[in-house]
Amino acid sequence: MDKIILEGMEFYGYHGTRPEEKTLGQKFILDVELFLDLRPAGISDDLDRTVNYARVFETVQSIVCGRPRQLIESLAEAVAKALLEQFPAAQVKVHVKKPQAPVPGRFTWVAVEITRGKDSL
Repeated sequence: MDKIILEGMEFYGYHGTRPEEKTLGQKFILDVELFLDLRPAGISDDLDRTVNYARVFETVQSIVCGRPRQLIESLAEAVAKALLEQFPAAQVKVHVKKPQAPVPGRFTWVAVEITRGKDSL
């Protein structure tokens, strides 16, 4: 199936289980993939026959920069649900990266990745 990909979206949020995460906040990086038939848009060259990337970005931003959550799993679920409700995608994949997670040691990020379909609403 075809897909639209937004990779490396960076936002500042207040998600985490530790008090300092809720008060200081930190950067979160999200990648999303929306699975849908892109042929009608490709043939017609009509924005109304596809998904507007700017609206996807705004949707993700409103969730990540919105209500704090304890778990990035919950954040990923909220993003997936909103994308499936607002856009004509049959399925979405959401990858949430937390580069400054309070974990001792060196790492690039911790992350979760979920895949959800319209049937999971």
